[in-house]
Amino acid sequence: MEGTTNTTKRRLPAGRKAELAAYVAQSGQVTVVDLASHFGVSIDTVRRDLDQLDREGIVVRTHGGAVSAMSVPGRDRGLDVRLQMQIAEKEKIATIAADLVEDGSVVVLNAGTTTLAVARALRNHRNLTIATNNLRIPAEISPQVFRDLFIFGGAVRTITQATTGPVTLATNSHSPDVEIRCDYALIAVGAVDASGFSTSNLGDATMMSEMIQRADRTAILADSTKLDRRLFAQVATLEMADYLITDAPPSPDLAEALAEAGVTVLTP
Repeated sequence: MEGTTNTTKRRLPAGRKAELAAYVAQSGQVTVVDLASHFGVSIDTVRRDLDQLDREGIVVRTHGGAVSAMSVPGRDRGLDVRLQMQIAEKEKIATIAADLVEDGSVVVLNAGTTTLAVARALRNHRNLTIATNNLRIPAEISPQVFRDLFIFGGAVRTITQATTGPVTLATNSHSPDVEIRCDYALIAVGAVDASGFSTSNLGDATMMSEMIQRADRTAILADSTKLDRRLFAQVATLEMADYLITDAPPSPDLAEALAEAGVTVLTP
């Protein structure tokens, strides 16, 4: 116990706050006392961390604790927090998604930590054409995997490390933007329910919807914590997807809705 406490105290504050935010997101609702006990720090330290995380829009501060920002429309968690959440589940989802893709395919990936896991899972593929708004993917994917790699232009959202803009690519200053088509759209979403797929940000939802419309086949990626939930911005109705890739079977009601919409559910 003493060794654990000393290790906790030696953590960098930024690392502790990221772990704290991930713990709140996974728990849904926690008290300051619970957090202080779990992380082995003082109540005053937890309060300061929660106040800063609330200002950053990562958690929602309440009297005596905090609640997950996942349930609050329009509030996004930072990428450093999301990278620590559902790691094993995202890797399983990514492996299944990568198995759908044939060498030589054109693939569109949206922003998110699940699609970062997909980029890593594609390491044995070759000759892919990849287009994405995910600014982290060029650093995550091996150059051996792709023939061409494109980043969609637009405004940069630093909290998600992604661009938001039209799903088009410019050739040069004298030609109009080129609209694209792809074999696969692999789209990570924030929520899935019987009404469809949704996310917290309106601009992201618009871009994801365009990606789906330009794809021959669409696989929606969502770990099981995102099932039977709905967020602010609708991305698409269920029938717009060919696959839902998740880490656990959906609830009976959602499974029925997906079956009626013709969506194949893939799980490990």
